[in-house]
This record gives sequence, structure tokens and C-alpha cells, in this order.
Amino acid sequence: MRRSAAVLITSLTFVLFPHSGYAQQRPLLTEDPEPIGAGRILFEGGFDLAHDQPYPASGLEGNLLRLPTIGLSFGLSSIAELQIDAGLYDHLKITARHEAPLSSLVTATGDSTSDVEDTVIATKIRVLSETANRPAFGVRFATKLPNASNESGLGLDTTDFYMSILSAKTVQSIRVVGNIGFGILADPTSGNRQNDVLTYGLSFARAITQSAELVGELYGRANTRSGTAIPGTETRSLLRLGGRYTHGMLRLDSGVYVGLTTADPDIGVTVGFTYVINAFKVP
Repeated sequence: MRRSAAVLITSLTFVLFPHSGYAQQRPLLTEDPEPIGAGRILFEGGFDLAHDQPYPASGLEGNLLRLPTIGLSFGLSSIAELQIDAGLYDHLKITARHEAPLSSLVTATGDSTSDVEDTVIATKIRVLSETANRPAFGVRFATKLPNASNESGLGLDTTDFYMSILSAKTVQSIRVVGNIGFGILADPTSGNRQNDVLTYGLSFARAITQSAELVGELYGRANTRSGTAIPGTETRSLLRLGGRYTHGMLRLDSGVYVGLTTADPDIGVTVGFTYVINAFKVP
């Protein structure tokens, strides 16, 4: 299933979504080091559908609907922005249950469960601007808050911290973005352990016209702990391909992704939009 889905993705061509007028990445997850600009507010929303999404810590597996996914970014200056990402409704149609460390805490007894999504609050700072001979560089610090509960089976009730180094370079009509960093993930089964994971992302955006782009990425994290990973902190990796189309300050996007590990969904789709406004003046 994963192999055939990967072949399907690489054979699809999307001509739905934008030219890089503002450096946000929907439908990708790899972060561009360029901020949105001083005094701007960026709003993005959409929905995701994931087939055979596993939850190794709770033992649930099924088809996941995330609606809506919401992102807000505030341009604090010409080099910095504040980001808030969340989701109001995650609904899992349960197709299988397995014994797992947190399965005894799950209160959902039917064939479905739902919850809000964990909120991520982050700050992104561009350290060096791109030049003809040098990529742009930036840093991003993020904290994941435990909004989703382990009783629903969709959350871990843990707070995690991430730090990433961001880089990007545009060569003719192609923009390549790379992220490398680490995450400090708390153990949902014990209050005195953590797992430090390596995080990564590599994406491209290929301009097709002045308004349309083809985009893709490899994004994930790698367990650095010897032996079996702490439940909920497993190695994960997604391969994604999609498109973006920009009209003025509005950007539309769609994408298809496949999971490359047993902790990822088999295949999923995402559709959304991004809108930017000039909201306030920065002193």
C-alpha cells in the first residue's frame, strides 16, 4: 500500500497553488526562514484526511479527519514572526484497536473518537538574508501544548519543545528549503523520562507560472534513543507532493502525502488556503 501510494504521488501533477509572495509553506511542513513581514497577519486554514492513521501510544488506528486546521502568524518585525497552529476538531473513525501503553486510559468505546488538536506556539527569526552567493538562514523555537487528551486516544497529555535551523535558496524558478533540529519529547507513560529526536525537512517549490507552483517535501523526525522508542516519540516520516496557486493576497493549496514508517498514515490528502493582510505598524 505504501509503495503503490508513493508511486501514485510521484505521478500526480498539481497546478493548484502559489508563487512565493510571502514565505509560508502550506501544504508543506518544512519552514522557510523568511518571515511574513513587519505588521502583517497571516491566516491559514484547511482540512486533512489520513487513511490508516496509527496512534502507537493508545493503540488506536483508523481514518482521521482534521477540520479545520488553523494557523496564525504575526509579523513582529522585518526578521521575526510569532506562529500559532492548532485544530478545532480531530475525528478518528476507528478500524482497529491494539494493546498499547495508554490503551487502558482510552474512554472511547464505540467505533469513533474525537478531540481538539494540540496547539503549537513558535517564534521564527531570520538571522541572515539570502544573497546571490548565500542561502538565507533562520532559527525557529516551538512548544507543543497538551490540548488533546489521552482519554480520547488522540493525545499524549505531554508538553514538547523543538528547535530548528532553517535555510533556503532560490535558483532560477526553484526554491529549496531545508530544516534540521531537535525535539525534546516527554514520556506520556512516565513523568521522569524524555526522548530527544532529530527533526528534519527538505522541500522544493517549482514555479510553473507567475501564480502556480509545484511543491514537494520529505519531512519527519528520527528517534535517537537506543532500543525501542518511548511510546508516542517514534520515528516518523512523510513524503508529500502538491500544488499552490496565488491570487493577490490569497493562496490556495492542495497536496497528497504518504507515510514512510509504521507510525504514519498510509496515505492522506490536505486542502487549504492562506491569506495575508497588512494589519498594524511596527514601531
